[in-house]
Amino acid sequence: MDYGLTLALIGAGLAALLAGIGSAIGISTAGKSATGVLSEKPERYGQMFIMVVLPGTQGFYGFLAAFLVMLNLNFFAEEGVPELSTTLGLQVLIACLPIAFAGLVSAIFQGRVCSGGILMAAKRPEMAFKAGVVYAVMVEVYAVLGLLVTMFMLMFGIDWPT
Repeated sequence: MDYGLTLALIGAGLAALLAGIGSAIGISTAGKSATGVLSEKPERYGQMFIMVVLPGTQGFYGFLAAFLVMLNLNFFAEEGVPELSTTLGLQVLIACLPIAFAGLVSAIFQGRVCSGGILMAAKRPEMAFKAGVVYAVMVEVYAVLGLLVTMFMLMFGIDWPT
């Protein structure tokens, strides 16, 4: 019995799940700092909002990877999902790991950087974009690289069944 489809769906699930967990943690970290600042300075909501939502992008990257897997498996087609060999399923699972782990870790750390940026912007609002957002985007680069590696492996490294 082949477990290819099971392995491929585990990969898709891990991409969405781990990147989503990282985003939830990152957003909560930044959100805690923002609510503290906003209780004293509600006029800074716009500056805070950007830094709170930034760690959420990794969850979208994980979802995109999972969606690519499901599209390539004809998950949404009427004819159904084709049989996959265990080897092919393992390839899909491995291809999903870069965004799963890069998304998990980078979102958590991006939340911490955003939290620091939020606290800095409370005292120096003119630095909110220059330092707070720019530093957070530096962490984001590694999530984007994880997504790109996953996408390249899914699109060019796997011989999908037709």
